[in-house]
Amino acid sequence: MARSMTVNPSTQYVMTINGEATLSPQTIEVVNPANGAAFAEAPDCSSAQLDAAVEAARAAFPAWRDTSIDERAALLVRMGDALEEHVDELTALFTAEQGRPLAAARMEVSGAAQWLKAASQLRPSTKVAEDSDEQYVETRYVPLGVVCAIAPWNFPVTLAVVKIAPALLAGNTMVLKPSPYTPLCTLRLGEIFARVLPPGVLNVVSGGDALGPMMTAHPGFAKISFTGSTATGKLVMENAARDLKKVTLELGGNDAAVVLPDVDVDQVAQQIFTGAFFNSAQICVATKRLYVHESVYEALRDRLLDIAKSTVVGDGSEPGTHLGPIQNRRQYERVMGLLDDAQDTGLVLLQGANVPSGDGYFVPVTIVDNPPETSRVVREEAFGPILPMLKFTDIEDVLDRANNSEYGLAGAVWSDDTEAALAIARRMETGTVWINQNLKVRPDTPFGGHKQSGVGVEYGVEGLLEFMAPQSILVARRG
Repeated sequence: MARSMTVNPSTQYVMTINGEATLSPQTIEVVNPANGAAFAEAPDCSSAQLDAAVEAARAAFPAWRDTSIDERAALLVRMGDALEEHVDELTALFTAEQGRPLAAARMEVSGAAQWLKAASQLRPSTKVAEDSDEQYVETRYVPLGVVCAIAPWNFPVTLAVVKIAPALLAGNTMVLKPSPYTPLCTLRLGEIFARVLPPGVLNVVSGGDALGPMMTAHPGFAKISFTGSTATGKLVMENAARDLKKVTLELGGNDAAVVLPDVDVDQVAQQIFTGAFFNSAQICVATKRLYVHESVYEALRDRLLDIAKSTVVGDGSEPGTHLGPIQNRRQYERVMGLLDDAQDTGLVLLQGANVPSGDGYFVPVTIVDNPPETSRVVREEAFGPILPMLKFTDIEDVLDRANNSEYGLAGAVWSDDTEAALAIARRMETGTVWINQNLKVRPDTPFGGHKQSGVGVEYGVEGLLEFMAPQSILVARRG
């Protein structure tokens, strides 16, 4: 499979504006994080091209809004079918630009196609407050207009699709921007979906660091849907405030998992490891602080270290690779800075297999053995394969420590006693809590962060309504 799934270096990548393939005089380089070398170029959208994309979306909005929701849903299903036809191509491209091993890359592309189909089943409700001889009162939900969507580099296909699906289903049109680090799969999505959708409904543009602020400040958008860091999310919110754009912000997390003393260590160790390190820990909801009861701490630590030692870190296009590189140099340097700080402050680092040498952005799988609560590796979100393990003895104490964060995205509890786990989960200050599992999200279940982990929710009917506005209609009836 690895030999047949290759990327053609001569491929020309284009934006999609008003249903048409669009180039730009300027380009940005796309780097393969497994070797640090540029292998493709993407268009660098100009301000005039952004204006054209917004205008195309605005022109397409009235007809799309007036299309029935069932017809829009049917087109989402066709988009899912179209995406499935390109799984092999997009899998190879995904690994080249994002770094994730091929099997996991395929899982994301295929999963995005299924998400489109599942999200097509969502429907907003109309609420009737009164239906009497005197009057009829209903509240329905209507689309907002043109949506600005900005997706990140860690899950470039999934986190584009989870914005596209509800926004379009709700009757909005969209201009979508991928990360400059991972633009290629998303640009191809624009081309693939243009064969299904009316022109202007979904426009996809790419560009460097200047494009995001240009979009969030653009007066033609009614809403911004952004996934990324909390620091950038605050800047997005500032730009949105200038003309009161609605926002949904899915931001950072420093997610805590609590392991109770009754767990079967051998049974849960692999799941906990995956929850912390999948995608080289570049997941907003990855376990980033692991609190383990002292009675099982050493057994779980040693089992996780054994798994780390057997985990192959390397080029995602090579057979047998389990974890790929950090996606970009900026993030790689940040993660390595955290490792350097941990070493400089005398923390105990337990590391897995050696990483490849060369120019790739590889970081060893690292467990930090019971560091102080005040250390940087505990207080900061690494977004890389560094997991601090911390001992606890008292439930009240561990809840205080787990909740003592400016973030509140997700958490997990591991226990053979479901009721005991539920009691802890309900006191965790996060938008999602998993019990005896992790990293599970559903198209029918809302997902969002507390505290500085976000504003609003995604997924489910609640996420659909983030792309709509309530409209109340009151009808007087006369006898």
